[in-house]
Amino acid sequence: MTPALPVGCVIAVLGARGTGKTELANALAARLLQRGISAQLVTDPAPRSPACQEQAEAAFAQTNRIAEAARRSVVIADSTALATAVDAEMRFGDTSLYDHALAAHRSHAITLLMALDLPHADGTAPDALAEAERTDALLRAALARAGSPYAVIHGRGPDRLASAWNAINARAEDAGVSSSSGRTASGERAWFWPCDKCSDPACEHRLFRDLIARRT
Repeated sequence: MTPALPVGCVIAVLGARGTGKTELANALAARLLQRGISAQLVTDPAPRSPACQEQAEAAFAQTNRIAEAARRSVVIADSTALATAVDAEMRFGDTSLYDHALAAHRSHAITLLMALDLPHADGTAPDALAEAERTDALLRAALARAGSPYAVIHGRGPDRLASAWNAINARAEDAGVSSSSGRTASGERAWFWPCDKCSDPACEHRLFRDLIARRT
């Protein structure tokens, strides 16, 4: 099944390091192009870990790249300003980037969050695992504050791509897109989902809420 994605639709791909985010973003962009959908992959060329004073510039630059690409195509965003805001909080205790990041993310149609089910690049080192878990928790908390529904993507290789593809199709169907204009038959803007459930609603959101409750 090929989703009906209008020009301007942004699919944000987020995740901790080592969760296959970039690989999936590339695979999704390639599949959309194969299906005849005008799609552009937007990556963040900033250093992997920008210095504190570079974080804001990197966040705004990525938001601008995404917005520019969205003027002419469907966008697969390999990271967004939200990821930079999380990185700034984790590394420097700086939460000043969230206002911009949350506002920008609310305009993104679909968010795919990588699950922590892939073998981490740094093996089972406690520090690496703790960093991935904290990144994941901060991303989920930020998405909740933004009011942005997201799908959690599980699996390895082809299964991960299939999970993401199914999530995109489900979101497109829920949005009720009826034409390339991205509007529903009623004339309202499409690409907003009131549902806050992910691709595995029976466990992901419930388990996350339980985890937060235990920590507090």
